[in-house]
Amino acid sequence: MIGRLNHVAVAVESVEKASAVYRDALGAKVSAAESLPEHGVTVVFVELPNTKIELLEPYGENSPIAGFVAKNAAGGIHHVCYEVDDIISAREQLKATGARVLGDGEPKIGAHGKPVLFLHPKDFCGTLIELEQA
Repeated sequence: MIGRLNHVAVAVESVEKASAVYRDALGAKVSAAESLPEHGVTVVFVELPNTKIELLEPYGENSPIAGFVAKNAAGGIHHVCYEVDDIISAREQLKATGARVLGDGEPKIGAHGKPVLFLHPKDFCGTLIELEQA
């Protein structure tokens, strides 16, 4: 069902500071910051030859990652994102196996402009999974 690894998301206190680490210390190509108020995050993408690293900074009082960053002040891996060919079909297959889809279960438009869903980490070895329509 899952396709390629689209990105690994790292929650950070500041995308500006984290971008500097990836750009200056590691020599990576880093995108401009983009605020996504509907998702409660500001994002930056670090471009790698085979995937991306998504840097996430809390945006607004109700950011879903604010608690994670408060507990992990130095930052840390927040989720992994896999591509799927058909997000609705994937959702239905997963629900049939007992997997829990977070939120209302309906895909939302993600940072890449494509439909995404999140899966409960307790159902996937303690890892928050994002599925993105390829």
